[in-house]
Amino acid sequence: MQLKPFKAAIFDMDGTILDTELVFRSIVFEVAGELGFEMTDAVHKAMVGSSHETTNRLLIDTYGVAFPYTVFDEKCRVMMRERMHVDVPVKAGAREILSELRGRGIPTAIATSSRNAHATAHLGAARLIDMFDTIVTRDDVANPKPHPEPYLMAAGRLGIEPAHCLALEDSHTGVRAASAAGMQTIMIPDLVGPNDEIRQLCFAVMESLHQVRAAAFPLVETAR
Repeated sequence: MQLKPFKAAIFDMDGTILDTELVFRSIVFEVAGELGFEMTDAVHKAMVGSSHETTNRLLIDTYGVAFPYTVFDEKCRVMMRERMHVDVPVKAGAREILSELRGRGIPTAIATSSRNAHATAHLGAARLIDMFDTIVTRDDVANPKPHPEPYLMAAGRLGIEPAHCLALEDSHTGVRAASAAGMQTIMIPDLVGPNDEIRQLCFAVMESLHQVRAAAFPLVETAR
């Protein structure tokens, strides 16, 4: 499959560029257990790609108003910082596709539901922060994903019409946001696979960023 031409590429961060979701999963289960609550795969999967507000509502709805979300959130943040302060794992093909885009003069952005401090720290530790022309975080928008605002803001900052942007996502929430923004949306599943609804919102579902690079630039040799 070959992608349609595009003038900018906008990436989700966790699970798409950074290989952090498995680490965060283990932290979520550990912290919930410490607080006396049993985390489940279903609840965790519903958290993937969600904003803090959405996660807060989800956990209160699941465990009741006694769930100490503020404590849970802070413990998760502290543990994530401890485990990621030296080096952050990067998804296969991320450096290659970002280098390819930069070499071709195609602007790039991040559109993430994470807070600015988290995003800049992790992208900095991964040595990728300079590969992006702009970074849109939860702190920049009134409406987080699945609302299209993060993607629309990123496109606006790049000066590119949304219809001419390629969006790369790993979560259902992110796919809904990018599709609603009118972008050519590619899902690269991480911990959560697509359902029928999500497949219909995507231009394609691909296995890796290597595959995306090959579809975007078919004459370039890429690793599999």
